[in-house]
Amino acid sequence: MSELAEEYRLEYFEEEGFERKECPDCGAHFWTRDHDRETCGEPPCAEYDFIGEPGFAEEHSLSEMREAFLSFFEDHGHERIDPYPVAANRWRDDVLLTQASIYDFQPLVTSGETPPPANPLTISQPCIRMQDIDNVGKTGRHTMAFEMMAHHAFNVREDADEEYAYEGEVYWKDRTVELCDELLDSMGADVTDVTYIEDPWVGGGNAGPAIEVIYRGLELATLVFMCMEQDPEGEYELKDGNRYSYMDTYVVDTGYGLERWTWMSQGTPTVYEAIYPDMIAFLRDNAAIEHTDEEAELVNRAARLSGQLDIDDVDDVEAARDDIAAQLDVSTDELRDLVEPLEDIYAIADHCRTLAYMLGDGIVPSNVGTGYLARMVLRRTKRLCDNVGVDAPLDELVDMQAERLEYENRDTIRDIVRTEVEKYRETLERGGRRVESLAEEYAKRGKPIPTDELIELYDSHGIQPDMVAEIAEEAGADVDVPDDFYSLVAQRHDTPEGVETVAEEGDDRFEDLPETEKLYYDDQQRTQFEAVVLDIFEREDGYDVVLDQTMFYPEGGGQPADTGTLSTDDVTVEVEDVQIEDGVILHRTDESPGKGEFVNGQVDGGRRRQLMRHHTATHIVIHAARQVLGDHVRQAGAQKGVESSRIDLRHYERIDRADVKRIERLANEIVMDNTTVSQEWPDRHDAEAEHGFDLYQGGIPPGEQIRLIHVDEDVQACGGTHVARTGDIGAIKILNAERVQDGVERITFAAGEAAIEATQVKEDALYEAAEILDVSPEEVPDTAERFFEEWKDRGKQIEDLKEQLAAARAGGGGGGEEVAVGDTTAVVDRIDADMDELRATANAIAGEGKIAVLGSGESGAQFVVAVPDGVGVNAGEVVGELAGRVGGGGGGPPDFAQGGGPNVEDLDDALEDAPDVLRQVQDA
Repeated sequence: MSELAEEYRLEYFEEEGFERKECPDCGAHFWTRDHDRETCGEPPCAEYDFIGEPGFAEEHSLSEMREAFLSFFEDHGHERIDPYPVAANRWRDDVLLTQASIYDFQPLVTSGETPPPANPLTISQPCIRMQDIDNVGKTGRHTMAFEMMAHHAFNVREDADEEYAYEGEVYWKDRTVELCDELLDSMGADVTDVTYIEDPWVGGGNAGPAIEVIYRGLELATLVFMCMEQDPEGEYELKDGNRYSYMDTYVVDTGYGLERWTWMSQGTPTVYEAIYPDMIAFLRDNAAIEHTDEEAELVNRAARLSGQLDIDDVDDVEAARDDIAAQLDVSTDELRDLVEPLEDIYAIADHCRTLAYMLGDGIVPSNVGTGYLARMVLRRTKRLCDNVGVDAPLDELVDMQAERLEYENRDTIRDIVRTEVEKYRETLERGGRRVESLAEEYAKRGKPIPTDELIELYDSHGIQPDMVAEIAEEAGADVDVPDDFYSLVAQRHDTPEGVETVAEEGDDRFEDLPETEKLYYDDQQRTQFEAVVLDIFEREDGYDVVLDQTMFYPEGGGQPADTGTLSTDDVTVEVEDVQIEDGVILHRTDESPGKGEFVNGQVDGGRRRQLMRHHTATHIVIHAARQVLGDHVRQAGAQKGVESSRIDLRHYERIDRADVKRIERLANEIVMDNTTVSQEWPDRHDAEAEHGFDLYQGGIPPGEQIRLIHVDEDVQACGGTHVARTGDIGAIKILNAERVQDGVERITFAAGEAAIEATQVKEDALYEAAEILDVSPEEVPDTAERFFEEWKDRGKQIEDLKEQLAAARAGGGGGGEEVAVGDTTAVVDRIDADMDELRATANAIAGEGKIAVLGSGESGAQFVVAVPDGVGVNAGEVVGELAGRVGGGGGGPPDFAQGGGPNVEDLDDALEDAPDVLRQVQDA
């Protein structure tokens, strides 16, 4: 901390008479107006002392507090902007969920590449922090879902070497702290009781001094001054062990917890009663949680100390609970019985709000990314409901929060929750058997089931750790569930899918080349052009040719590269692939056209037209799918081709044939309308404000201006090539719909000529089937069904005949040898039949009270042994002995086993030895 000590010596602190102190309990440095104060004021160094005695002059609801905050900063020169979704991967490819308001402006704005939507600005941003999941309900203050009220200012140093999208200083540390002080004072807070704790911030390669704002035991805000970047040669070594140096840009990044400010204004026992009053009351009533006056008084006293249960600050939550019980002069069991049901109730309310945010913003539960995190929260919520005795359907509970948050897709949210709850039940049934087996295994070892196994059980089967503990206890095994279990699970999935972290080194000559002029955006129908060869890079299998301008489209956005030729007066080279790196387009050719040459470029027009049809059709298909399946549907991936294309969609149910027909019909209606396909290059913020983040279905483009493609009512940011009018596509034919992973459906389709060819291929198959069946194409389904039913009936008849034959053999109709094995008779016989008939015959013989030893040479040498109940012969051992004599192996349980080997010529000898084998096994 001493590295940045001078950063905290603000003129504002000096002018206002603050004193810098060191907390004797935790060692943190803090600033205070109260010269008699000793501790920093934050739990566990202090308790909540506003419970029952609100710290603000007036009580506020969430909406009232949000408006008070935003209005205050509007009155102080900030522009209010609308919040972003909680799914940050809608506009960023490096994170999944929005965890702070600054996420809205990273990395393009904070790096200075693009300007902010306003400067300075204020916002109240919904956020989700999965790492807080294990604290929710326990500490009284943690919520996984919350709104971060904030004000931001984006600054650039006067001596900056580069140009940035904004310039100069708006304001910095002194004004930020002054605004916080003024806001607190306007709310009626006693500012002499506020402490500002020094706590340098690091994250995502950036760093800077930061101040935690503590009032009456509660952290109300964090003021971060992002001004440094990671640098191996940097002057400052910070708490993460890395070195940092100052950047040209420096950003005011504040975060004020809406829920905590609301709690401070009400002074309720926990934050949950302040922000979810109606839902907490409903859940308590539903779970029949009632307290006497004495119990209620004890719960309130415990609430003041609950900040000591933060898993980030204590090594053992239960040990901390013991300490609280001792302070309250009650037993830990008595305290736990009172507060744990309430903790579950609080967590349910918070988790339902989290789910409402996630599902309301279009996240679909799945096994990866944000979908996995949503599923994890949903399953934990269901388990909490079961634990505490809440019997209201989970979809109704989530809907309570969705209604309060004013989401319009509430029916879809409820449908998703119902579907997931049913999936969870099925998963638990399958996973329970795995837990029993694992518990028995570790019980034999005399070791507890380790955390890694618990996480794997949850990941693979959705089994909650307390359920594992219950099953393990019956098997005599121990389970030690870590306090931060769900945080550990979330860490496994809290990164985006497919993020590239390895960068390739470029050619030295390449760095000096200008960006290639992209002619394909000026006229997407044109395929011929002229250009100058700026440079050529030799590769092992050809050349990379750089032109000053090009009509060749480089691979990107799921669209393959164009192919064609480059010609000079002396040579024509084949363009086999086209790639783009840092704005420079590389034409990969089989020969060199010569550096400095004037070339004539010719794109393969037929290929380009098909790719344009398929790319535009991709926009149409996803638009039609959203109309049919719901607005939650979003693209999870796409690949365009010449013969066909595919698009992966996030959706919580299977796409059935009826859905496919509706999507196909709607898509072709758009084609037949022959509407114009247009492009525009608006300012990024203007585009996002008008169309939202559904713009980025195919990825997140950089830059201040982004290219938008308008197809019918669909608008997407897209860098691909497209037809001029939807009618140019010709037709769209959906070829297949399948689930590629849980929560992701793939639609494969063809457009234009490819659609006709694909349709004809299917028709050919239908006509061929009709010819084989000697019926018309229309009669094929009924005929095929009739043949299938007849085939099944004949199969049943064959099985019946086999069983009758087996019974006849067992009754003496066979020619097997009968031998005495102790007090039991054994039938040894060779029956050259399939294994089904062999098993049926063996079971029938065993049903007569005899041992069956049957062999077959129909497919190798095979044995089946069946033993009646109460006979001391192990069928598995007999089969093992016999199979070994024909060069193979086998086994099974004591009453029925099968096996065999390749040596059919030894089968009869093995059966001849069977009586001796039976007697040896019995004697053993």
